[in-house]
Amino acid sequence: MRRLLLPLLFVTVSLLAQPGVQNTSVAPATAESNTTKKKSAPKIPHYLLEEKKQLDIDLKENNIWSKIYSNYHIYKELKREEEAIDKKIAQLHKLSKRRRLNKAQKEVLESLENKKKVLQGKLQLLKEYEKDPFKKFLTPPKIGTVPSVGNPFAVISALSFQEKLKNDQKEYNSRYESIKSVMQQLHAKEKLLKQLIALDPKNKAYQTELETVKDQIKTFTPVIEIFETTQSVYTKKIDEIKLNLQAEIKKEIEKATTIGIIILIFLVLVFLIKYLVRRYMSDNERFYTINKFLNFTFFTLLLLTLLFAYIENVSYLVTILGFASAGIAIAMKDWFMSIMGWFVIIIGGAIHVGDRVKFVRNGMEYVGDIVDISLLRMTIQEDVTLTTYMKNRRAGRIIFVPNNFVFTDMIANYSHAGLKTVWDGIDFVVTFDSNINKATSIAKEVTKKYSKGYTDITRKQLNKLRSQYSMKNTNVEPRIFAFIDTNGMRISAWYHTNAYATLTLRSTISTEIIERIQAEEDIRLAYPTQSIYIDKDVRKPQMPEGLEGEQA
Repeated sequence: MRRLLLPLLFVTVSLLAQPGVQNTSVAPATAESNTTKKKSAPKIPHYLLEEKKQLDIDLKENNIWSKIYSNYHIYKELKREEEAIDKKIAQLHKLSKRRRLNKAQKEVLESLENKKKVLQGKLQLLKEYEKDPFKKFLTPPKIGTVPSVGNPFAVISALSFQEKLKNDQKEYNSRYESIKSVMQQLHAKEKLLKQLIALDPKNKAYQTELETVKDQIKTFTPVIEIFETTQSVYTKKIDEIKLNLQAEIKKEIEKATTIGIIILIFLVLVFLIKYLVRRYMSDNERFYTINKFLNFTFFTLLLLTLLFAYIENVSYLVTILGFASAGIAIAMKDWFMSIMGWFVIIIGGAIHVGDRVKFVRNGMEYVGDIVDISLLRMTIQEDVTLTTYMKNRRAGRIIFVPNNFVFTDMIANYSHAGLKTVWDGIDFVVTFDSNINKATSIAKEVTKKYSKGYTDITRKQLNKLRSQYSMKNTNVEPRIFAFIDTNGMRISAWYHTNAYATLTLRSTISTEIIERIQAEEDIRLAYPTQSIYIDKDVRKPQMPEGLEGEQA
């Protein structure tokens, strides 16, 4: 037994010792080979490495194209990895159909499915890089709706739109210049990597990086070709729009200048006519009417000028207004009637600014001076008059009278056609036993004394009006009337007075008439009286019977 064990032990020791001998012999060889390799490693110039480092920095920093490509490359890698996982999962599912999977295979399948879910989440985040990742940057900015220059205000919009196009074009061109710069850097890096590989052919990192650069160049080449075509078309379209807008702006400026000159001519003519009227016309009321007419004429011409200048199809507007006129006439009947009333007032000349008028509406009376006549209404300033004294008991209000009331309501003019006077009357009652003739004479003397100036003015004005109106009675002297009244004889004295100050003269005449009558012994004013008798029989005494017969 010992003889058998000794040879076996010897063989085992020999076998175990042989690798160790080999290792000791190989180790020096390996060290020698590394030393040789270090000695034979090529020396790369420092400036090439610096150039490569700078290119890497330029391609990574502030380079949207490289970032898009990086995301696109990652998406493709993840997609290939997903396809490989799907292939393995499919194989395991196919195997499970033939026989039951063992525990290790189930764990592998579960791991692959979890890994697939993670990949799908990553792919979902990079979904936009699945197809045509550069489309968003290749597509030029939307031009939008080109404004139409049809009026002076549209010129501002057109200039603003031109500035927008200029900025969009500048931004799009900057994209094109950036991708061209990236392509130049990639070509430079490709050339540099080839030089480095020539100096160090066994450097796997340089070879892998070269393949990546070539793939990037291959990816960006069609992108640049599409970009060049799109950029050329976009630039031509922008240039065409700019030229059209410039032509429209120039045309609109010339048109606006012409219209401005026409309006300026109208304005100068209006001011010239106003100046001449003001200088050679002394009647302020007529000047006011002419001034209002000139203003209305100017604004009408201005409106028509702008209407025909800036409405392309005036006939179309006229057609629409023709169809809508019936509805407009019904809905705005009062407005149209007021405008027609304004024409009647201005052309007819029955009422002027400055006239004193009396306006009656629904039993209410308003007396005042017309301070303005506009297209829709007259403005009246209420004054203190006999009407306000006897009826309204207030004055000073501003009354607005629609012009259409001239067709339906009564308006009395106190100062029409230059007349500045009106008849005013004062009544007083004297007893029946008074000297009626003396009372009437006193009334006539007082009224004639204070109204003489107004009587003369009225006489002259009526003589002028005889050529326009058929006047039967032109007597302007004060008129005195006497009538039987309940309590005595009523004496009514009428005289001409200032239409704008009737109460002043009425007060003066009334005071003097009373003073004159009170100074007379045979004239007594009559007024309702009542007598009261205390402890006295005021009945008429009865006559004796004999006397009654004699009296009969």
